[in-house]
Amino acid sequence: MNLKQIAGEKAAEYIEDGMVVGLGTGSTVYYTILKVGELVRSGYSLVGIPTSRATEELARSLNIPLGTIDEYPRIDLTIDGADEVDPELNLIKGMGGALVREKIVAASSRKEIIVVDESKIVRQLGTRSPLPVEVVPFGARFVHDRLSVFGGRPELRLKDGIAFVTDNGNNILDTTFDHIADPRSLERSINNLPGVVENGLFLGMTDMVIIGRESGVEILEK
Repeated sequence: MNLKQIAGEKAAEYIEDGMVVGLGTGSTVYYTILKVGELVRSGYSLVGIPTSRATEELARSLNIPLGTIDEYPRIDLTIDGADEVDPELNLIKGMGGALVREKIVAASSRKEIIVVDESKIVRQLGTRSPLPVEVVPFGARFVHDRLSVFGGRPELRLKDGIAFVTDNGNNILDTTFDHIADPRSLERSINNLPGVVENGLFLGMTDMVIIGRESGVEILEK
């Protein structure tokens, strides 16, 4: 049983004809996007707002009509993945490298659905996944040192041996914490650092989480 697939496909059931739909990034929402392509082929009229170039390429290959956040500043529904989900439906996101665009789209959405497999459910944020922090290259060393002061262990994300570059032209510091006791305080502290573009704490933004479990689909709501 592909737990990511059953979660991703279930989320597509919440898409209605005529919607503007935020299309997330990652291996679980991939299955949602395939379903969106099927909806378009069946006659649905909708517009997708991709959160990354990879998602845009996938959506175009499926002939999903696309728009931009500037053209559609209010999104009806966004479906995205996550790296961690806590009991209050707070998230860590960004291991796919698209956290800034994902957060902008989430903040513009009337409803945010997160799709994950059961391995992403945690009791406390920071216990399973590092926290991605997107930084401008000029300030990467400065932010790295400050994150260490906050108790994190930051590492510059690499791809093929060189610094990973986001769709926005920035770098990512994957910052490991033993746990994150106060996510809101940490989010503010990180985002106040000069050179930080955004971090992967998504707090109070999620309306529903669809979990793919061995026993079937579980749905959590606020």
